[in-house]
Amino acid sequence: MITTLVNKIIGTKNQRAIKAYQQRVAHINALEEEYSALEDQELQVLFESLKTQVRHQEKSLDEVLCQSFAITREASKRVLKMRHFDVQLIGGMVLHEGKIAEMKTGEGKTLVATLAVALHAMSGQSVHVVTVNDYLAQRDAKEMEPLYNFLGYSVGVVVGGSFDEERLSIYANDVVYGTNNEFGFDYLRDNMKYALEQKVQKEHAFAIIDEVDSILIDEARTPLIISGPVNKRMENYERANMVAQNMELDTDFTIDEKNRVILITEEGIKKAETLFGVDNLYSLDNAILSHHLDQALKAHYLFAKDKDYVVSNGEVVIVDEFTGRLSEGRRFSEGLHQALEAKEQVGIKEESQTLADITFQNYFRLYDKLAGMTGTAQTEATEFLEIYNLEVISIPTNIPIQRKDLNDLIYKSEREKFEAVIAKIKELHAKGQPVLVGTASIQKSEVLHALLQQERIPHTVLNAKQHTKEAEIIKDAGLKGAVTIATNMAGRGVDIKLSEEIKELGGLYIIGTERHESRRIDNQLRGRSGRQGDPGVSQFYLSLEDSLLRIFGSDRIKGVMEKLGLKDGEYIESKLVTRSVENAQKKVEALHFESRKHLLEYDDVANEQRKTVYKFRNELLDDDYDISARIEENRQYAVMKILESQQAFEVQDFSPEDLENIAHVLQEEFNAHIDFTDLQDESITGLETFILNALEEQYQAKMEHVEERNKIERIIYLQILDNAWREHLYTMDNLKTGIGLRGYNQKDPLVEYKKESYNLFLELIDSIKLEAIKTFHKLELSASTHEDTQRFFSDLQEAQEELNFNNSEIELALSNWEMESSKVSKTISRNAPCPCGSGKKSKDCHAKSGPKKGMFAKPK
Repeated sequence: MITTLVNKIIGTKNQRAIKAYQQRVAHINALEEEYSALEDQELQVLFESLKTQVRHQEKSLDEVLCQSFAITREASKRVLKMRHFDVQLIGGMVLHEGKIAEMKTGEGKTLVATLAVALHAMSGQSVHVVTVNDYLAQRDAKEMEPLYNFLGYSVGVVVGGSFDEERLSIYANDVVYGTNNEFGFDYLRDNMKYALEQKVQKEHAFAIIDEVDSILIDEARTPLIISGPVNKRMENYERANMVAQNMELDTDFTIDEKNRVILITEEGIKKAETLFGVDNLYSLDNAILSHHLDQALKAHYLFAKDKDYVVSNGEVVIVDEFTGRLSEGRRFSEGLHQALEAKEQVGIKEESQTLADITFQNYFRLYDKLAGMTGTAQTEATEFLEIYNLEVISIPTNIPIQRKDLNDLIYKSEREKFEAVIAKIKELHAKGQPVLVGTASIQKSEVLHALLQQERIPHTVLNAKQHTKEAEIIKDAGLKGAVTIATNMAGRGVDIKLSEEIKELGGLYIIGTERHESRRIDNQLRGRSGRQGDPGVSQFYLSLEDSLLRIFGSDRIKGVMEKLGLKDGEYIESKLVTRSVENAQKKVEALHFESRKHLLEYDDVANEQRKTVYKFRNELLDDDYDISARIEENRQYAVMKILESQQAFEVQDFSPEDLENIAHVLQEEFNAHIDFTDLQDESITGLETFILNALEEQYQAKMEHVEERNKIERIIYLQILDNAWREHLYTMDNLKTGIGLRGYNQKDPLVEYKKESYNLFLELIDSIKLEAIKTFHKLELSASTHEDTQRFFSDLQEAQEELNFNNSEIELALSNWEMESSKVSKTISRNAPCPCGSGKKSKDCHAKSGPKKGMFAKPK
């Protein structure tokens, strides 16, 4: 009550912020008359002078903001025929300050971004504008490019399928548009490159994320992964699928829908053991079978076709639960995707091993400054602040919202609900008022489609199966008499513009057929109507059979309906019921927030290790890096380890037999022939110095004729680092999968994970040092010609280009370099004949025989 009273007197925090922004808006507006009188060239010269002052650090971006915004608005009036509204100027300032601008649908967020982009590009660093799909990236870049060009900026768009050479030129532009996936994967690919000049992302200075809630909240639980195949027995998936089909619900297993968990009963375990033909399903030997069975049961009873996934062209494709879009290229992990493929009887693809990964949370936290725009952010304001340090500012609309948001109507059954929805659509269609119907899944959209066909009402269906036509379908949703059924994506980023005739009919009518788990998604659906002061109506039709109400809903709703004794087709409508539904949504949102936070806590552990490895990797890529000093350091470390392993040296006393043992070890580990006859100083320090000098002398003699030695050594070291890092990621994945079981032993799994992963990382560093120096000494190189060396780097470049499309392990062609094959394995060109003797090309043969160890396998 006190807080409410204070807010009434001095305004909320958001209102006070808006008031402060409005003062700067007045300064910008004061410049409009002066700038309007300037010729185009004069305006451009003025803007260039501001750039010069910023780049020479004579003025900060904040000091030139008003002039920059005023010039950008004037340029937009001339080039785009669009003038930024005052509220759009406020939005631009919010973005400049690294905050989230919450602006309703139709308020022109695309134009708002130009203000902050034009200002920040003055520094000379690329500004990244992130969108949710390729269509919006290309559309926004194309529409805004004339404005940026007028201001002297170049514009590029990152889309899938482009080669590295193209991407290098795209990222060199002042303004770069692209999707979150493209930016994220380019970062991972950059950290698999073998030359600094091949890296496409030179910096992470400033990024503006459009539909920021979709990218940083909805997709935060999905990590970006570059992976390679893992050799596993494919028949186990089919065996597990057969067993799952013979298991009976409530007898052999139970389902916890709330937590999406399958619990197998004692009876179920016995039946599974009989069907698998094993004595103990949970023995170490059969652990993989129990895991496959768990995934198979999830595939059959927790994941529904046309809701969680679709079968398209003989493949199981994930449907994004928040947007309804097909997630092409993504696969469920831990064997779940293979379980779905077995269920649907399509080709089962191999599980894959992680070669590089990062969450969107940690990728976007790489930027020096981050900002975002969306129509729906306040419901997750706490998460934005806690995870990303992004404050949410709600910006008022240019024209007050006229849309009417009606209370929810709740029916007893889904059948009654759909009958009421169809009746309402018939009523609206009869008078020509357009209606957009939102559904929670593809399955429900097709149920409505069938019912409308029975009523012979012309309509359009937009779901993941028609996602390529999304923009066109949504644009036409505001035409007279239009009936559009859409899944939750509802055309984010695409305006539904209405004619005057439609406005007179009441505007676009939104019908929600089910509440989503997230209030933001419901608000996004409502926001399709009532753009820029247009009239409109929104209402949700619910039933007690809806997943949200059935699993999380208040029993009070069911009690009220029973007391009222509602007849078939009757409903209840009240603010109390609507609040109960929202409370159910808040419970789910809290669960998802904890899930995302939990994921981030685990990924933060891996992220610190990732940053350390990538930092060292960048050092190795630098031509000025002194690799010889690193090799010498590793040599000292390895020799110290060898000497420590000889117990006789602890007492400063060693015999000829001890020297013979150490010579044997050096022969095995370094392929080095050392004669201790000339050893003068028989102390431990003297022995260590003698060995190091001998190893150094032999190594230098071997390498002195190698052309571009420094570069070759750095690339060899990179290969060793990359292979070790991938194996480490695989080990970390396994650790994460089983760490939850520590909870049964009264231990915090996260604390245990941190300790275990730290120890694993120390082992990683140790193994890289030892593996590197052993490899350098064992490697036998013939004297190379200049042509051999250039061919080597050419093959390397070709492998990098291939990586863009296959997301597979980097392979280097080193056929012109002679290696001692018994000690060091050689990775060959993907197009060369495979050494296994099959006659197939390397890429085709190895794709079926499991992952390769990379250029340098651990010596036998």
